[in-house]
Formats: sequence, C-alpha cells, structure tokens
Amino acid sequence: MRVFPYVTPKGIHVVAALLAALLACSPGSSVAAKDWSGEVLYFVLLDRFADGDSSNNFKVQRANPGGYHGGDLKGLTQQLDELSDLGVTALWINPVQKQMANPMYAQAPAKLGIPEFQHFGFHGYWIEDFEAMEPHFGSVADLKHLVDEAHKRGIKVLLDVVYNHSGYNSKYSERKTSDGVPWMRSAEGNCEVDPIKCRVGGLPDFKTELPEVREYLLHANINLAKQTGVDGFRLDTYKHVETDFWLEHRKRTRAEISPDFFLLAEYWGGTASSLDPFFARDEVDSGFDFSFKGSCESFANGRGRAIAFGSYLGKRHSIRKGYQVAHYLSTHDEPMALANLGGDKAKFRLCVAVQMTSIGIPVIYYGEEVGRGGSEWPTNRNDMPWGDRDIYPGHGVARDESLRDFYKSLLRMRQQHPALTRGSYTLLSAPQDKLVAYQRSDLDSGDKVIVVANRDPDVAAADYPVPEGWVGKPIVDATSGAPVQVEAGRIKLDMAPVSVRILTTQ
Repeated sequence: MRVFPYVTPKGIHVVAALLAALLACSPGSSVAAKDWSGEVLYFVLLDRFADGDSSNNFKVQRANPGGYHGGDLKGLTQQLDELSDLGVTALWINPVQKQMANPMYAQAPAKLGIPEFQHFGFHGYWIEDFEAMEPHFGSVADLKHLVDEAHKRGIKVLLDVVYNHSGYNSKYSERKTSDGVPWMRSAEGNCEVDPIKCRVGGLPDFKTELPEVREYLLHANINLAKQTGVDGFRLDTYKHVETDFWLEHRKRTRAEISPDFFLLAEYWGGTASSLDPFFARDEVDSGFDFSFKGSCESFANGRGRAIAFGSYLGKRHSIRKGYQVAHYLSTHDEPMALANLGGDKAKFRLCVAVQMTSIGIPVIYYGEEVGRGGSEWPTNRNDMPWGDRDIYPGHGVARDESLRDFYKSLLRMRQQHPALTRGSYTLLSAPQDKLVAYQRSDLDSGDKVIVVANRDPDVAAADYPVPEGWVGKPIVDATSGAPVQVEAGRIKLDMAPVSVRILTTQ
C-alpha cells in the first residue's frame, strides 16, 4: 500500500461451495484458482482515470496533488473499450469503500517543488466505513455495472481490498469487542521487528486475531464481492496480517464466492522465492514480484552485466506450478519507470518488451502505455492523459499514441504465442555484454519465440543458431514483420541502438 511516503502526522451452488471448503481446508494441496498466466492486468486509480458522473464531484481539487480529481466507476466503465482495444484482459481497481472525510497534510520531496498539500483518501486505502461505498467513486450498482460491462469484453476485474488497517481517526478506533477489548492497536510497534502487530505508516491497525474483528472484515469485503461479481481480490499489506487469517480468507472466498476466486498478494519486497511459502500453503494464487522493475531499469541504464540480467530472468521461472507472480514497471507506491530511465522512451520500450515476453502476469499502471508523466510520489498518481478527448480530469494532457501502438502489438503477440505465457526459458549466449537474448519454448504447442535486447547506444551484432524446429522456415521479426537473415544455420542480426527484436516463424 505505502500510501503516504511523506505524510506528516444462495447464489452459490451448495455442492460447489462444499467442495471448495474441503479443498481449502488442506494447505499446500496446490489447488490454485483457474490459471491466470495468460492475463494482462491493468491497474487504475479510479479518481485519476475518467470522470463519468459530475454529480459526485464535491470537494474536487484538481490542482491539489492529494485531492480528489473527479474520476469514478462510471468514467472507467465508459472507457472499457480503450482497455479492450489495447489488449487488456484483467482490470485491477483501488479499494472503493468510504474514505475518511478529513485530509492529512503531506509534504512532497523538495526537489519536486510541491508545497505542503492536503492529502485525501482518493487512492482508497484510508477506509472510514467498510460497509459503505465512497461517494466520489460511485455506488455498489456502479461497481456491478463496471464488472458486467468488463465481462462482456472478456475482461476480469480484481478489487483491491484492505484487512490490515482503517483510515486515520476512523470510527473503528473507538470500537470494542463484546468483552471490552479494543479493535485497534494503540501502540505504533516496529514493522521491521513485528510486521503483524505494528501500525503501517501510523495507520490504525486492526487486531485481526480477534474473531469479532476478523468476521467483520471478512464479511464486509466478501459481501461486496458477492454483490458485484468481481473475479478476485488484490490483497493490500499482505505481510502485515497473520497466516491463519489468510488461510481462513482463502477458505471463505472459495466457499462463499467461487472456487476460482483469484487472490493476488501485495507482499512488499516479494519475489518468486520469497512468495513460495504462501503458495505452498495455498493462501493465494499470485503475488507481486517487486524485483522486476529495478532489475530491468538497471539493465536498460547500463548497470551490471547483461548476462546477469538474463540469468535473473531465468530464475523467475522457479515459481511453484499453478501459481503466478505479477511483474510491473510502475506503481502508485514507487517512482514511474519512464522517469527512472531519464525519460528515454527507447529504454522504456526495451523494458516493456522484456516485461511482456517474461513469465508472470504483466501489470500496466494506468497511462504508462501512453507515456504518462510523473516520477516519485505524489506525481506517480497524476491524471490519465487523454489528449484532446473530452475526458476529465486528464483532458489536454499529451499522450504518446505510438507508444500505445507498441504496447498493443506486444499484447497481441503475447496472446498469439503460448511460449510467452507458459513456456520455458533458455538464456542464449551473448557475444558481447551489450545484449541479452533468450528463448521461450512451449512444449505442448511447439511454439518458440526468441527475444534479443540491445541496451547499448551503438549498433550491436547478434549471431545465434537457428532453434530446432525452425530450420527451413522463414523467420521474421514480429515487432516489424521484416524477414530475418539466416546464414549457414545461424541467425544474423544487426541490433539498432537501444532496441528489442522478437523473432518468430511464419
């Protein structure tokens, strides 16, 4: 979640439900939800995307980086064709429950030149009431309509949910159990020492070990999912809630919502290896890979050996069968990748291409695909660029349509080639440290794809043997459709500066 780095102070069939409950009772049984390995996930902060209902624009402050800007569920629903056209197959939206009414005060890094500002819960993580919707976002009916319309387009919907904490000064701070035990922890605690019994960023921390508190939170979020038909949850602040809670959560979501209800964990700092204990206990289906962003940025910026980056990409395949990691380039909690790459779109395209040809569920942070600006918090939460289109709050903000076309071609390629979603990984030898090259291969279909990335500012020559099964077949660069030169059984490439070529057969 990391929402304020600089803040200052029955419709379910009975048989299916019983089966789900029985399966969920066996941790480590590896009965993950329906495979999401082929999905492309698009993350939207509702308030920053599109305004579809001006009637809920009270207290909108578009000049305030911490204020509400007017985006809502109706606005996102109206722009679903934009996402469908891009090739998105799953949508992740921020929490939608009622937010705390009063703002905190925040100070951005001095280098950004942003003075102290009022910070409202426009992001959705400062919940005041888990049983009510935030009016700025819309109603339960609006959320259900979004889900229904997304499903018509083949797009799944993940709802971000919070179990660990409430917003500052919420009504829960005064609530007690029937025998007088407070619902919230009073002491701050040290999250490095005890991640469970601490207050993340000073936020009021629920005692989720108390049955009454646990039942309240589970019922509130599961009931919202049942009402609206969402396909899964993105689980906020995962490491700050105890394992037995997540095991009960898994059991309940399967039994009360669907056996295929998908769970994606935000385990801060997670990697394929560090997430494995949660997969082994079958607590969730997927978790964020926090290592991918920095690793690709370093490679593109010329830091470290190219072969080491190639080896890293291979290690990401050590994921437990049936489970996934989700890898991203930018989020609401970290600086935008384009900014970290010095605004160099060639480097950014390189990382996008590697992201879309790597194992895991690629996550696109809204507007990345059109070159949205911004760097670190709070500018990493600015408005979706809509150019001249009459869509607010990002009307008039320039967008890069050529970059969007690049994304679109990569997503189409990913859908067409099973090797890119479920294939094995082979690191190809690099004739020089400018390049990283790898082959993705799917045994079932026989599909193969070769990816070659040149991070150097100069032209680089690449020379690789033609893979088994490609001999005698015309090889093309899928990014351009151009034929690839083959001499004496070897693929010969002149790689343009800071470029990627993705090779397939016709």
